[in-house]
Amino acid sequence: MSALPAFAGRPVGQVGIVVRDLDRALERYAGDWGLGPWRCWTYGPATVPQLGFRGGPGEFEMRIALCGKDPQLELLEPTRGPSIYHEWLEEQGEGVHHLGVYVPSMDEALAAMAAAGHEPVQWGRGYGAEGDGAFAYFDTRPLLAVYLELLEVPRIRVEPERVYPA
Repeated sequence: MSALPAFAGRPVGQVGIVVRDLDRALERYAGDWGLGPWRCWTYGPATVPQLGFRGGPGEFEMRIALCGKDPQLELLEPTRGPSIYHEWLEEQGEGVHHLGVYVPSMDEALAAMAAAGHEPVQWGRGYGAEGDGAFAYFDTRPLLAVYLELLEVPRIRVEPERVYPA
């Protein structure tokens, strides 16, 4: 049995990159690499009803931009903490922060991880248009040098705040 049961056999669906300035990062990734369009949102207490951090409630906020699929790229700028994104920037600087896998049921995936002795270090629920959608990060840095994220995609995503380039 896998030490990380909810991740076992699932392909990487997302590569998350933490950046200090989302706007500058968008210019670099779109301009230098030709990637886009990027769909952008702000996630935090106003848009994600349930947030958790290191076993307690979370108050973190971040700006994100998503591009492509198989895997999807995510640029993420932390704007309010504490969060694992702030910790990463302080300890590592900008760069690849997490690998995400999609799961059909966050509750089932969390139960499988808990049964194997793993609790999420940061999580959020309810960012979809219908109050669904969830994410949970596990500290797998000692094993893999990055965090692993479980993602339950909402049935209907809230419209992005903007698309870059316009």
